[in-house]
Amino acid sequence: MNAAARAPSASRPDAAAVAAVLRRAARAKAAPWLHGEVARRMADKLDFIKLTPQRVVEWWGFSGGGPALAERYPQAERVIVEPTAALQQRSREAARLPWWSPRRWQVGAPQVLLDSVEPPPQAAQLLWSNMMLHWADDAPATVARWFDCLAVDGFVMFSCFGPDTLKELRALYRRLGWPAPGHEFTDMHNIGDLLVEAGFADPVMDMEQLTLTYASPAALLEELRGLGGNASGTRGHGLCTPRWRRRLEQELQSMAGADGRLSMSFEIVYGHALKPVPRVRMAEQSSVSLEQMRQMVRKPRDR
Repeated sequence: MNAAARAPSASRPDAAAVAAVLRRAARAKAAPWLHGEVARRMADKLDFIKLTPQRVVEWWGFSGGGPALAERYPQAERVIVEPTAALQQRSREAARLPWWSPRRWQVGAPQVLLDSVEPPPQAAQLLWSNMMLHWADDAPATVARWFDCLAVDGFVMFSCFGPDTLKELRALYRRLGWPAPGHEFTDMHNIGDLLVEAGFADPVMDMEQLTLTYASPAALLEELRGLGGNASGTRGHGLCTPRWRRRLEQELQSMAGADGRLSMSFEIVYGHALKPVPRVRMAEQSSVSLEQMRQMVRKPRDR
Protein backbone atom coordinates (compact mmCIF):
# COMPACT_ATOMS: atom_id res chain seq x y z
CA MET A 1 0.00 0.00 0.00
CA ASN A 2 1.46 3.39 -0.96
CA ALA A 3 1.48 6.54 1.13
CA ALA A 4 -1.39 8.09 -0.82
CA ALA A 5 -3.58 5.08 -0.09
CA ARG A 6 -2.85 5.41 3.63
CA ALA A 7 -3.55 9.13 3.75
CA PRO A 8 -6.59 10.14 5.82
CA SER A 9 -9.65 10.69 3.64
CA ALA A 10 -13.19 11.95 4.09
CA SER A 11 -14.37 9.91 1.12
CA ARG A 12 -14.02 6.47 2.72
CA PRO A 13 -14.47 5.15 6.25
CA ASP A 14 -11.42 4.97 8.49
CA ALA A 15 -10.64 1.39 9.56
CA ALA A 16 -9.95 2.31 13.20
CA ALA A 17 -13.20 4.25 13.45
CA VAL A 18 -15.18 1.39 11.91
CA ALA A 19 -13.58 -1.01 14.41
CA ALA A 20 -14.86 1.23 17.22
CA VAL A 21 -18.32 1.23 15.63
CA LEU A 22 -18.31 -2.56 15.56
CA ARG A 23 -17.22 -2.79 19.21
CA ARG A 24 -20.14 -0.58 20.24
CA ALA A 25 -22.51 -2.61 18.08
CA ALA A 26 -21.43 -5.81 19.83
CA ARG A 27 -22.34 -4.27 23.20
CA ALA A 28 -25.71 -2.91 22.07
CA LYS A 29 -28.87 -4.74 23.07
CA ALA A 30 -30.29 -4.52 19.54
CA ALA A 31 -29.63 -3.00 16.15
CA PRO A 32 -30.64 0.68 15.80
CA TRP A 33 -34.37 1.11 15.28
CA LEU A 34 -33.68 2.86 11.96
CA HIS A 35 -31.91 -0.25 10.69
CA GLY A 36 -34.94 -2.32 11.62
CA GLU A 37 -37.28 0.05 9.81
CA VAL A 38 -35.12 0.03 6.69
CA ALA A 39 -34.99 -3.79 6.81
CA ARG A 40 -38.79 -3.89 6.98
CA ARG A 41 -39.08 -1.62 3.94
CA MET A 42 -36.46 -3.63 2.05
CA ALA A 43 -38.30 -6.87 2.89
CA ASP A 44 -41.44 -5.42 1.28
CA LYS A 45 -39.51 -5.31 -2.01
CA LEU A 46 -39.20 -9.11 -1.87
CA ASP A 47 -42.88 -9.27 -2.88
CA PHE A 48 -41.74 -8.71 -6.47
CA ILE A 49 -39.31 -11.68 -6.44
CA LYS A 50 -40.70 -15.00 -7.66
CA LEU A 51 -37.71 -17.10 -6.66
CA THR A 52 -37.96 -18.79 -3.26
CA PRO A 53 -34.40 -18.99 -1.87
CA GLN A 54 -33.20 -22.25 -0.39
CA ARG A 55 -30.10 -20.62 1.09
CA VAL A 56 -30.00 -17.04 2.39
CA VAL A 57 -26.80 -15.22 3.38
CA GLU A 58 -27.08 -12.25 5.75
CA TRP A 59 -23.98 -10.09 5.38
CA TRP A 60 -23.29 -8.45 8.74
CA GLY A 61 -26.46 -9.88 10.24
CA PHE A 62 -26.21 -7.73 13.37
CA SER A 63 -27.49 -4.78 11.29
CA GLY A 64 -30.99 -6.23 11.38
CA GLY A 65 -33.41 -7.97 9.07
CA GLY A 66 -32.98 -11.56 10.18
CA PRO A 67 -36.47 -11.97 11.71
CA ALA A 68 -38.12 -10.61 8.55
CA LEU A 69 -36.17 -13.06 6.39
CA ALA A 70 -36.89 -16.03 8.68
CA GLU A 71 -40.60 -15.22 8.59
CA ARG A 72 -40.67 -14.83 4.81
CA TYR A 73 -38.51 -17.88 4.02
CA PRO A 74 -39.08 -20.28 6.95
CA GLN A 75 -37.65 -23.31 5.11
CA ALA A 76 -34.49 -21.60 3.89
CA GLU A 77 -31.04 -22.37 5.26
CA ARG A 78 -29.67 -19.16 6.79
CA VAL A 79 -26.00 -18.25 6.93
CA ILE A 80 -24.90 -15.14 8.82
CA VAL A 81 -21.54 -13.49 8.12
CA GLU A 82 -20.18 -11.17 10.82
CA PRO A 83 -17.07 -8.92 10.76
CA THR A 84 -15.79 -9.55 14.33
CA ALA A 85 -15.66 -12.40 16.81
CA ALA A 86 -17.77 -10.44 19.33
CA LEU A 87 -20.52 -9.91 16.77
CA GLN A 88 -20.26 -13.53 15.69
CA GLN A 89 -20.87 -14.64 19.27
CA ARG A 90 -23.73 -12.18 19.69
CA SER A 91 -25.42 -13.42 16.50
CA ARG A 92 -24.99 -17.03 17.57
CA GLU A 93 -26.73 -16.32 20.84
CA ALA A 94 -29.50 -14.35 19.16
CA ALA A 95 -30.06 -17.07 16.54
CA ARG A 96 -30.11 -19.96 19.01
CA LEU A 97 -33.46 -21.73 18.73
CA PRO A 98 -35.30 -22.93 21.85
CA TRP A 99 -35.65 -26.68 22.21
CA TRP A 100 -39.41 -26.52 21.62
CA SER A 101 -39.16 -24.58 18.32
CA PRO A 102 -40.22 -26.63 15.24
CA ARG A 103 -37.54 -24.82 13.23
CA ARG A 104 -34.92 -26.51 15.40
CA TRP A 105 -35.81 -29.84 13.81
CA GLN A 106 -36.78 -28.55 10.35
CA VAL A 107 -33.93 -26.27 9.23
CA GLY A 108 -31.77 -25.85 12.32
CA ALA A 109 -30.20 -22.72 13.72
CA PRO A 110 -28.41 -20.37 11.31
CA GLN A 111 -24.73 -20.92 10.68
CA VAL A 112 -22.70 -17.90 11.82
CA LEU A 113 -19.35 -17.32 10.08
CA LEU A 114 -16.52 -14.91 10.82
CA ASP A 115 -15.84 -12.89 7.69
CA SER A 116 -12.06 -12.59 8.05
CA VAL A 117 -11.36 -16.21 9.03
CA GLU A 118 -13.85 -18.60 7.51
CA PRO A 119 -14.50 -19.01 3.77
CA PRO A 120 -17.68 -17.29 2.60
CA PRO A 121 -20.72 -19.41 1.86
CA GLN A 122 -21.42 -20.52 -1.69
CA ALA A 123 -24.44 -21.11 -3.95
CA ALA A 124 -26.90 -18.89 -2.10
CA GLN A 125 -30.05 -17.73 -3.87
CA LEU A 126 -30.26 -14.53 -1.83
CA LEU A 127 -27.58 -12.35 -0.27
CA TRP A 128 -29.09 -9.78 2.08
CA SER A 129 -27.10 -6.80 3.39
CA ASN A 130 -28.96 -4.25 5.47
CA MET A 131 -27.32 -0.88 6.25
CA MET A 132 -23.79 -2.21 5.92
CA LEU A 133 -22.15 -1.15 2.64
CA HIS A 134 -21.42 2.43 3.79
CA TRP A 135 -19.01 0.98 6.39
CA ALA A 136 -16.93 -0.96 3.84
CA ASP A 137 -13.49 0.61 3.31
CA ASP A 138 -13.23 -1.35 0.02
CA ALA A 139 -16.72 -1.40 -1.45
CA PRO A 140 -15.68 -2.99 -4.80
CA ALA A 141 -14.07 -5.92 -2.96
CA THR A 142 -17.16 -6.35 -0.79
CA VAL A 143 -19.51 -6.38 -3.79
CA ALA A 144 -17.22 -8.89 -5.54
CA ARG A 145 -17.44 -11.19 -2.51
CA TRP A 146 -21.23 -10.93 -2.61
CA PHE A 147 -21.11 -12.05 -6.23
CA ASP A 148 -19.00 -15.09 -5.34
CA CYS A 149 -21.47 -16.16 -2.65
CA LEU A 150 -24.39 -16.41 -5.04
CA ALA A 151 -25.56 -19.19 -7.31
CA VAL A 152 -26.47 -18.38 -10.89
CA ASP A 153 -29.89 -16.69 -10.95
CA GLY A 154 -29.38 -15.71 -7.30
CA PHE A 155 -29.83 -12.10 -6.31
CA VAL A 156 -28.49 -9.53 -3.89
CA MET A 157 -30.61 -7.06 -1.96
CA PHE A 158 -29.00 -4.34 0.12
CA SER A 159 -29.49 -0.94 1.69
CA CYS A 160 -27.11 1.76 2.87
CA PHE A 161 -26.85 5.48 3.55
CA GLY A 162 -26.71 7.85 0.57
CA PRO A 163 -24.80 11.15 0.19
CA ASP A 164 -27.63 13.42 1.41
CA THR A 165 -27.59 11.76 4.83
CA LEU A 166 -26.99 14.37 7.57
CA LYS A 167 -26.73 17.16 5.01
CA GLU A 168 -27.84 19.70 7.64
CA LEU A 169 -25.11 18.59 10.06
CA ARG A 170 -22.48 18.61 7.31
CA ALA A 171 -23.45 22.16 6.36
CA LEU A 172 -23.15 23.23 9.99
CA TYR A 173 -19.66 21.75 10.32
CA ARG A 174 -18.55 23.45 7.09
CA ARG A 175 -19.86 26.80 8.32
CA LEU A 176 -17.92 26.44 11.58
CA GLY A 177 -14.75 25.33 9.79
CA TRP A 178 -14.74 21.91 11.52
CA PRO A 179 -13.70 18.59 9.93
CA ALA A 180 -16.54 16.61 8.38
CA PRO A 181 -18.89 14.89 10.88
CA GLY A 182 -18.68 11.68 8.86
CA HIS A 183 -17.17 10.13 5.76
CA GLU A 184 -18.84 10.67 2.40
CA PHE A 185 -21.52 8.18 1.42
CA THR A 186 -21.58 6.83 -2.15
CA ASP A 187 -24.17 7.93 -4.70
CA MET A 188 -26.56 5.18 -5.79
CA HIS A 189 -25.51 5.49 -9.44
CA ASN A 190 -21.89 4.80 -8.50
CA ILE A 191 -23.00 1.78 -6.46
CA GLY A 192 -24.88 0.54 -9.51
CA ASP A 193 -21.65 0.81 -11.48
CA LEU A 194 -19.87 -1.27 -8.82
CA LEU A 195 -22.48 -4.00 -9.22
CA VAL A 196 -21.98 -4.14 -12.98
CA GLU A 197 -18.17 -4.17 -12.64
CA ALA A 198 -18.45 -7.11 -10.23
CA GLY A 199 -20.46 -9.09 -12.80
CA PHE A 200 -24.03 -8.51 -11.64
CA ALA A 201 -26.78 -8.02 -14.19
CA ASP A 202 -29.93 -5.87 -14.25
CA PRO A 203 -29.08 -3.70 -11.23
CA VAL A 204 -32.02 -1.74 -9.89
CA MET A 205 -31.23 1.21 -7.64
CA ASP A 206 -33.71 3.23 -5.64
CA MET A 207 -33.60 5.75 -2.83
CA GLU A 208 -35.87 7.51 -0.40
CA GLN A 209 -35.37 10.55 1.78
CA LEU A 210 -36.35 10.33 5.44
CA THR A 211 -36.58 13.35 7.72
CA LEU A 212 -36.33 12.58 11.42
CA THR A 213 -36.97 15.10 14.17
CA TYR A 214 -35.50 15.32 17.66
CA ALA A 215 -36.60 17.03 20.82
CA SER A 216 -33.09 18.22 21.71
CA PRO A 217 -29.48 18.29 20.49
CA ALA A 218 -28.63 15.65 23.11
CA ALA A 219 -31.27 13.30 21.68
CA LEU A 220 -29.92 13.81 18.16
CA LEU A 221 -26.31 13.14 19.19
CA GLU A 222 -27.32 10.02 21.10
CA GLU A 223 -29.09 8.71 18.00
CA LEU A 224 -26.09 9.40 15.78
CA ARG A 225 -23.78 7.57 18.16
CA GLY A 226 -26.11 4.58 18.06
CA LEU A 227 -26.03 4.64 14.26
CA GLY A 228 -22.25 4.43 14.29
CA GLY A 229 -20.59 7.78 14.82
CA ASN A 230 -17.98 9.63 12.80
CA ALA A 231 -15.79 7.35 10.67
CA SER A 232 -14.18 10.07 8.56
CA GLY A 233 -10.43 9.79 8.19
CA THR A 234 -10.15 13.57 8.64
CA ARG A 235 -11.97 13.67 11.98
CA GLY A 236 -10.21 14.97 15.07
CA HIS A 237 -8.49 12.16 16.97
CA GLY A 238 -8.33 13.80 20.38
CA LEU A 239 -11.04 13.81 23.02
CA CYS A 240 -13.63 16.55 22.63
CA THR A 241 -13.91 18.92 25.56
CA PRO A 242 -17.15 19.75 27.40
CA ARG A 243 -16.78 23.28 26.05
CA TRP A 244 -16.76 22.00 22.47
CA ARG A 245 -19.80 19.83 23.21
CA ARG A 246 -21.71 22.82 24.59
CA ARG A 247 -20.82 24.84 21.50
CA LEU A 248 -22.08 22.05 19.24
CA GLU A 249 -25.36 21.74 21.14
CA GLN A 250 -25.87 25.50 20.99
CA GLU A 251 -25.30 25.55 17.24
CA LEU A 252 -27.66 22.62 16.77
CA GLN A 253 -30.34 24.27 18.88
CA SER A 254 -30.14 27.33 16.64
CA MET A 255 -31.30 25.09 13.77
CA ALA A 256 -34.54 24.10 15.53
CA GLY A 257 -37.84 24.85 13.86
CA ALA A 258 -40.77 26.86 15.21
CA ASP A 259 -41.84 23.83 17.24
CA GLY A 260 -38.42 23.62 18.89
CA ARG A 261 -37.54 20.31 17.24
CA LEU A 262 -34.43 19.57 15.19
CA SER A 263 -34.79 18.03 11.72
CA MET A 264 -32.17 15.79 10.12
CA SER A 265 -32.17 14.14 6.68
CA PHE A 266 -31.30 10.51 6.00
CA GLU A 267 -31.01 9.27 2.43
CA ILE A 268 -31.58 5.51 2.19
CA VAL A 269 -30.27 3.74 -0.90
CA TYR A 270 -31.69 0.36 -1.94
CA GLY A 271 -30.12 -1.97 -4.48
CA HIS A 272 -31.05 -5.23 -6.19
CA ALA A 273 -29.17 -7.20 -8.86
CA LEU A 274 -28.94 -10.71 -10.32
CA LYS A 275 -26.03 -13.08 -10.85
CA PRO A 276 -26.28 -14.08 -14.52
CA VAL A 277 -25.08 -17.18 -16.33
CA PRO A 278 -21.31 -16.73 -16.83
CA ARG A 279 -20.05 -15.83 -20.28
CA VAL A 280 -16.77 -16.97 -21.76
CA ARG A 281 -14.64 -14.37 -23.53
CA MET A 282 -13.97 -15.37 -27.11
CA ALA A 283 -10.33 -16.02 -27.98
CA GLU A 284 -8.27 -18.40 -30.09
CA GLN A 285 -8.23 -20.66 -27.06
CA SER A 286 -10.69 -20.35 -24.15
CA SER A 287 -10.62 -22.30 -20.89
CA VAL A 288 -13.87 -23.14 -19.11
CA SER A 289 -14.11 -24.90 -15.77
CA LEU A 290 -16.51 -27.78 -15.31
CA GLU A 291 -18.58 -25.72 -12.87
CA GLN A 292 -18.81 -22.81 -15.34
CA MET A 293 -19.94 -25.22 -18.06
CA ARG A 294 -22.64 -26.59 -15.79
CA GLN A 295 -23.84 -23.08 -15.05
CA MET A 296 -23.89 -22.05 -18.71
CA VAL A 297 -26.00 -25.02 -19.83
CA ARG A 298 -28.29 -24.83 -16.85
CA LYS A 299 -31.83 -23.71 -17.67
CA PRO A 300 -32.60 -20.30 -16.07
CA ARG A 301 -35.34 -20.28 -13.50
CA ASP A 302 -38.47 -18.28 -13.93
CA ARG A 303 -38.48 -15.17 -11.83
